[in-house]
Amino acid sequence: MPAENVPVAGHLDDDDYPAYTMGRAADLLGTTPAFLRAVGEAELITPLRSDGGHRRYSRRQLRIAARARELVDQGTPIEAACRIVSLEDQLDEERRRNQDMRRRLDEHGPDI
Repeated sequence: MPAENVPVAGHLDDDDYPAYTMGRAADLLGTTPAFLRAVGEAELITPLRSDGGHRRYSRRQLRIAARARELVDQGTPIEAACRIVSLEDQLDEERRRNQDMRRRLDEHGPDI
């Protein structure tokens, strides 16, 4: 079913659904819209835009921004915090891929 035909309740468990406005996202993170703009400018997260051009954030994006905020609160410059979070995310993805490959090897042997 195309996304535009999915009932709103169908998005409740979707971590990538852009459900939060900039103001609501900033409130949830205990930060300012300027911080969210800064992590966007650093290309850590790319909010989707509503038809009216307003930024919308997903839960996954909020978790990423929250991690950057933790680092900034510890004194890390925002550009460095965004780079650290980006590298952490890449490392996590590679670990998942590695675990998947190991699982596949365990199930099927070296003939995959």
